Amino acid sequence: MLSRLTRGYAFLPREVVIVAAKRTPIGSFMGSLSAIPAPKLGAHAIKAALNQAKLKPNQVSELIFGNVLGAGVGQSPARQAAIFAGLPNEVVCTGVNKVCSSGMKAITFAAQGLALGHSDVVVAGGMENMSLAPFMLPSYRTGQLMGDGKVIDSIVNDGLLCPFNNFAMGACAERTNVKYEITREHQDTYCIKSYERSSAAWKRGFFNAEVEKMEITTKKGTVVVEEDEEYKKVNFEKIPTLKPVFEKSGSITPANASKINDGACALILMTRDKAREMGVKPIARILSFADNENEPIHFAVAPKEAMLKAIDRAGIGRYNVGLYEVNEAFSLVPIVSMKLIAIDHKKINVNGGAVSLGHPLGMSGARIVGSLIYALRENNQRYGVAGICNGGGGGTAIVIEVI
Repeated sequence: MLSRLTRGYAFLPREVVIVAAKRTPIGSFMGSLSAIPAPKLGAHAIKAALNQAKLKPNQVSELIFGNVLGAGVGQSPARQAAIFAGLPNEVVCTGVNKVCSSGMKAITFAAQGLALGHSDVVVAGGMENMSLAPFMLPSYRTGQLMGDGKVIDSIVNDGLLCPFNNFAMGACAERTNVKYEITREHQDTYCIKSYERSSAAWKRGFFNAEVEKMEITTKKGTVVVEEDEEYKKVNFEKIPTLKPVFEKSGSITPANASKINDGACALILMTRDKAREMGVKPIARILSFADNENEPIHFAVAPKEAMLKAIDRAGIGRYNVGLYEVNEAFSLVPIVSMKLIAIDHKKINVNGGAVSLGHPLGMSGARIVGSLIYALRENNQRYGVAGICNGGGGGTAIVIEVI
């Protein structure tokens, strides 16, 4: 039996628990959720999480939410999500932009505030509508007197482009593939397994616990969206024949990379003492978390050190980790994590990931924490680690224990 000290309680001065984890279905690019602004998606996830925990909006003291593509979303996206979800005006709201790590970083900020006694009940998560991200006309600010003006895609500029190398994150990933000898075959094999796992998980009803269906009003009537859209679009026969996207001699394709998507996820956190006081049953405990930064071009390896730091802080030992969730920004990311940490593929992303489910940037960090909780429960495992990379060379990780 692990002692109190070695189970991570020394890392946090107060025990922090998760009492709810809910998300929207993940919509494909220009798919069923494309017309719903990110804050409205966030509000849907927040309402679902409150219902799961049987909490009232006026019992929430703070909200911390990730969102990456802020152009066109409007002022204070986190605040919008809170108000649209029916939270009181008194709830303190903060937005986070750490690119793909945003949703997970929101959770760690929430845990810190709770552990220090600064908050009582915190909603944390992330949201993104990549379909609604606008094109930008920078030259028009100073006056486009004559000729054609440059049009910039805010999805690429603010989410998918490395500002230090001035090329796509996928081009950075290609360099990491070469450095760590990750082949096209490795990535395609992993990609296929991700789709197979996502499909199997949906067929057996695994995702029903975390996904809250959405009813969308259109000109043709009400459309009910109950499932993620991306995993059903795969054509396995085409995967080996697809051309590389970022470099002619590269190995990253539209299949073995994550997709462009829309969605939101919300978790509710509080201290263990507060949960007892309110009569709320926790579903998981946060043992530790960590961040890591390395050179921007090799952002894909950043989760490795973040996960190792978090495991060390939790004091549980790698041999006690039952499952891992590592965001599939590219198939490369979990592959290189498996290679560098010696993780068995049977333990990582057991229900698929961003390659097959989708990767709404601000949502994903929160989504994989929620998915990890439910996967641990389904597989009768106690400890899990979630890790995610982000543009600029960063990574964030969390260690949780199911209760």
